[in-house]
Amino acid sequence: MLGGMEEAAVELARRLVGMDTRNPPGGEGECARFLGGLLRRAGLAVSYHDFAPGRTSLVARLEGDGPPLCLSGHLDTVPAEGVWQHEPLSPRVADGWLYGLGASDMKGGVAALVSAVQRAAEPWRGRRPRRGLVVVLSAGEETGCQGARHLAESGALGRAGALLVAEPTGLRPMRGHKGAAWLRAVTRGKSAHGSRPREGDNAVYKAARAVCRLAEYRFSLPPHPLLGEPTLNVGTIRGGVKPNLVPARAEFTVDLRLLPGQEVDQVVAELERVLGPEVELSLELAAAAVWSEGDDPWSRRVCRVTAELGGDARPPGGLSYFTDASALVPALGGPPVVILGPGTMAHQPDERCPLEQIRAATRIYAELVRRWLAGEED
Repeated sequence: MLGGMEEAAVELARRLVGMDTRNPPGGEGECARFLGGLLRRAGLAVSYHDFAPGRTSLVARLEGDGPPLCLSGHLDTVPAEGVWQHEPLSPRVADGWLYGLGASDMKGGVAALVSAVQRAAEPWRGRRPRRGLVVVLSAGEETGCQGARHLAESGALGRAGALLVAEPTGLRPMRGHKGAAWLRAVTRGKSAHGSRPREGDNAVYKAARAVCRLAEYRFSLPPHPLLGEPTLNVGTIRGGVKPNLVPARAEFTVDLRLLPGQEVDQVVAELERVLGPEVELSLELAAAAVWSEGDDPWSRRVCRVTAELGGDARPPGGLSYFTDASALVPALGGPPVVILGPGTMAHQPDERCPLEQIRAATRIYAELVRRWLAGEED
């Protein structure tokens, strides 16, 4: 019964919010094994993959005659920062919303995905579907897609015919997202007594000059029609030990959000030129941009089913944040990707997700999986 599947997804989302998977420190193992048990009972073959103790991702497969559809979600959440009116790890359902840490990002989407797979796999017990299915639920997404990268590097994924990532989009299909690069910049000087600053070489002044240059920097690339322009943000700055010492070292961090086609190495080389020899740049993280053109059959199908079953009927858009798709798309052989999930409120106090979006996501995912396993063509 369809309503039973939808309400099961809401209850599953509530239960997942109550599991503490804050990252750092992580600890996704209990959640991964709980969901793996549900998927195993639905007839999928489940394997677990730890990139560190207790940092568990799972891969669940239903083998078919054709290439699988990959469904992706992550199990970790950010820490509960700020002032919450509701206890972050005590899920609460009220007035049509699920409240709690991870309700939108992205335990509502994971619950809808798992519930949909349970329903769509049921008719194939004892039979081999026309095309396969692989569910990837990763650890460590919030700190740089660690779990997805580990799965990609370990060879645990194989190829896929299409990818759906259940990140929160308010149930509007998204064709892809910007890439990201995190840089650490270090300046060095010479320490001296604060009363005799001319005897030293102030590293903080060098960092300040560099930050001012970045504040004026503009990318030469034109904006993308849906992703907008590439961006740069100085996120942290540190330097010195005491007020009465000339600082010998300072550092700051830079967050870059890049467009499809921008090569990280080239962007870093350009920033090194802009900042000059006073600044040492090192790359801390790189996540590739992901983009699928709107005319591929998978994107068209997702948009059509989403509009039919209660999702956002607007044309697809693009996202400024990055997802596990950065690591998964190359490992899966470059399949077309759509990002589609319930909720929009992430990384904020009193995080919440509309119950109706969890229900609608479950319907949409179940229908997409059903059609894929049956080998239906549009």
